[in-house]
Amino acid sequence: MSANGPNQTIGFTTISRTVASLAVGVVHTLERAVIGDARMRTARGNAWEAVCADRARAAQRRDLDRLVADLAAARAVATERRGARDAQPVS
Repeated sequence: MSANGPNQTIGFTTISRTVASLAVGVVHTLERAVIGDARMRTARGNAWEAVCADRARAAQRRDLDRLVADLAAARAVATERRGARDAQPVS
C-alpha cells in the first residue's frame, strides 16, 4: 500500500485475507445480535423462497396460456359465426 495522499482509498484486493475475514466476522456477529438467530436468513430458507417464486411464475404462465387459448377459441368461434352468416343466401 502506498500513501500518496490523505484521501487514498484502499481497494479490496490490497487488504489481506485475514483483515477481510475479520471484517466479515464482525459484520456477521453484529447482524446476529441485531436481527436475532431466529430471523437469520439461511441457505435452506433462500432455496425455499426460490422454489416458491418458481412455482408462482409457473402458475402465472399457466394462467396466461389458458387466457390466450380461451381468446383464440373465442376468436375462432366468432370467425365461424361471421362466415356462416355471410354464407347464408339473402331472401
